[in-house]
Parts: sequence; C-alpha cells; structure tokens
Amino acid sequence: MPDERDSWTAARLLPTFGIRGQEEQEKRATSILLAVMHAVPEFGHALLHELGAPKSPRIDTYTEVRFKGAEKTAIPDGAIVCEWGQKRWTCLVEVKTAGASLQMTQVESYLETARVHTYDGVLTISNDITDKCDQSPLPIDGRKTKKAKLWHLSWWQIITEAIVQYRHRGIADPDQAWILGELIAYLDSSASGAGGFEDMGANWVAVRRGAPDRALRANDPAVRDVAMHWDQLVEYLCLGLTQDLGQRVVPQRSRKQDQRTRIDGSSKRLAVDGVIESAIRVPNAAGILTVRADLRARKTSTAVRLQAPQEGKATTRLSWLLRELPETRPDLLVSAHYPNARQPITATLGEAREDRTKLLHPTDPKRTPREFTVALVRPMGQGRGRGDGSFVSETRSQLLDFYRHAVQNLRPWPPKAPRLPEPPESVSDEPAPDPPPFGNDERAFGDASVPEIASSA
Repeated sequence: MPDERDSWTAARLLPTFGIRGQEEQEKRATSILLAVMHAVPEFGHALLHELGAPKSPRIDTYTEVRFKGAEKTAIPDGAIVCEWGQKRWTCLVEVKTAGASLQMTQVESYLETARVHTYDGVLTISNDITDKCDQSPLPIDGRKTKKAKLWHLSWWQIITEAIVQYRHRGIADPDQAWILGELIAYLDSSASGAGGFEDMGANWVAVRRGAPDRALRANDPAVRDVAMHWDQLVEYLCLGLTQDLGQRVVPQRSRKQDQRTRIDGSSKRLAVDGVIESAIRVPNAAGILTVRADLRARKTSTAVRLQAPQEGKATTRLSWLLRELPETRPDLLVSAHYPNARQPITATLGEAREDRTKLLHPTDPKRTPREFTVALVRPMGQGRGRGDGSFVSETRSQLLDFYRHAVQNLRPWPPKAPRLPEPPESVSDEPAPDPPPFGNDERAFGDASVPEIASSA
C-alpha cells in the first residue's frame, strides 16, 4: 500500500521559499553560510585553512558589522573571528550572489577598513571562480593588500568543500552532519543564487558564430572574455569531479604561467584555430584528461592520453589497450601515436575490435606505438547558460560520461619486474672420496703408468 508521505515535501532547516530580490538573496546566503561555519567547525576550518586561519575550537561569525569612519560608516556583509591561544585571526566578508559582480570601490573600501582596524584581510564570495584563494576576480592594486590581505572563494568552491566534507570525510557529530546537509540543499537550489558557474558570458554566442568564418582576433575583448570564462569553466568542471570523487581534481597548468599569460594563450589559439583546450589531473588516473572545444567544427572532445606498453609486438600492445576499454562504448575513438610520425592512426573502438590492423602503422606494421589516446567526441552545446543543451551543461555531462566509462577503469600498463639470471648448474652435496694412499698404485697418478723398479739385491 503506498505511503501518503511519498507526495509530501520534506521540511527544511534552510528554506529558499520567499526569497525576493538580490539584496535579500545575498543577506540570506551570507547569514546561512556564516552560521553553518560556526555550527560545523570541521567545515568552517576546511574553508579557512588556506586563508591562514588557525584551527580554533570555535569560529565566531557575525553579519551586518559596522565600522564608523571619518566620512561614512562601512558595513561589510559579515566578519569571521578565529582565536587559538595568543593568536587571533580576523577577516571581513563581502558577498555577491547570482550574476552580481564584486565592485572595485566597495572592496577597496573594505580593505582600507580592515587595515585601519587591524583585521587580517577581506574575504570576497561570488559566483566568479578563481584557481587560488589569493587570486581576486578584480584587478586590485597590490599596494592596497600589503597591510590587509584579499582572498576570494566562489560559491562553487564552498559547495564542493561542503559535499566533500559531508560525503567523503564525514562529520563526527550527527546533528552537525545534518546541518551541513541542509546547507548543501540550500546552496544547490537555483533560488539561493549560489549555484556555481553561471554561463559562458555575454560574448559567447557572437564568438561561437564568428569562429567558423575565421573572423576572430586575439586582441578582441569579446574573444578574451570567452577565454576567461573558459578558464572558469575548467575550474567548475574540476570542482564538480572533486564533489563526486572525494579527491581533489585540479587543472594541469604550468607553475611558471600566471592567469594573464594563460588567458593570452587561450585567446590567441581561439582566434587562430577556433579551439580552446585545457588539461585536468585526476589523482591516480591512468593519464591526464583533456577537454577541447572546436568552435569551427562545433565539436567537444574529452580525451585521455596514456603510455603504450614497452614490451611485445605492435599487435600485442594494441591488444592490451583494447582489453582495458569497455565493450559497451564502440563510439570511443582510439588513436595510436608512432615515433617519427606526424599524425596518429585513428579508428573507433568498434572498428579496432573487429580488426586490430586498422591501428597499425600503414607503411610499417611492425613499428610499435609510443602512446595511445582515447577520446569521446560529441556535438558542442550551443547556449551560453547551464540549461539543457547549453555548452556548460553538455560539456560537464560529457566529461562525467567519459570518465565513468573510459577513464576510471583504465590502468597504466604494468611493466614486468626485472629477472635475475639463471643460477649455474647445481654441484652435488656428497663429499668427494678420499685420495688413495701414495704407492705403486697407478691410480694415484691418474692414467699414467708407473714402471716397475728393479731390485738391486
């Protein structure tokens, strides 16, 4: 018999019902987040650790704090205080939700307030995603952050930390675990305005349409804007995988390359080739993942590249790869990279299973492959937002599908352990017989005959 409660709505500690306007949305999000950081210290310390806050027994949080100044009263959205022994760490908080952007003058004003009142710094929170907490979406003059630091967290980073803490690390206290689950439910609602990466920006459609006509220029602000949103999208994808895997997934980037240089490179390639591409590193995965959007071909590809076995014939090495890949995904593309060859040899997984020779080098079938690439290619999403069929939702769905069916079960080829040389032939353990006594016995002299000595008597 069906239970009538199946159609009921579960009661929520933090309901999103009745939110009206941007100001109320921001006030609710600020108060709820800071209250949960106080109530669930494990979660709060996980967020504040990289900001340099000490792991104090409690985190004190406040909203609508006021600081009277010479000209006007500064009212940041909140403040956080952590005390441990003689150490006291404090910061002001400025929050934006939905599509609202942080304001330069407002943040600079709070930095000055933090400096005057000897706060450690200012924490900004918005839907803008940065790859480091000490990197701001705003081009703040570095001289303004010498006395008071500036940190930034995206709502998507906060949701990710909450999910990882809730699902994978665990909360010791069951009541605290329930409160953290309520925070996740609240932030996951579109009404909260804290859902993560919003869209590819206002210039996405124009740039997407201009790419096939080769009408893009690297110094065009619209192209650079799309490159910047792509950089945020990659962070969004990595955080999404982190939520599901419980391990930190990060973009694979050169340490020598800062964000500005990275955006310059992406803008140039987008203008010249119509392509934007990034690499993603998943702990213990068989290889580095790449996500690539070809705006001219209107295709999105997710791929993983891995080293081929270093032993055996070419067909043996190909057989190893085919055994590693699922039989249920014949649409995967497999490429074999050969030494001194400009282009790899590519076939679908279904074709390669029917005939392995399709992946052999055409002029030298005995040449052994150096690397393999496994890829999933699909039509690119068109819309700028996160709705069905949009570029953001389709790219994320494709990455998760590819990881689930092609990457997570791939194992690097295990080389054989080095072998010891064969031991020499074993010698008998029986003791050697005693030599015969010295005398006229010819055996004492081996095979030589001993002449008789005539008597002189």
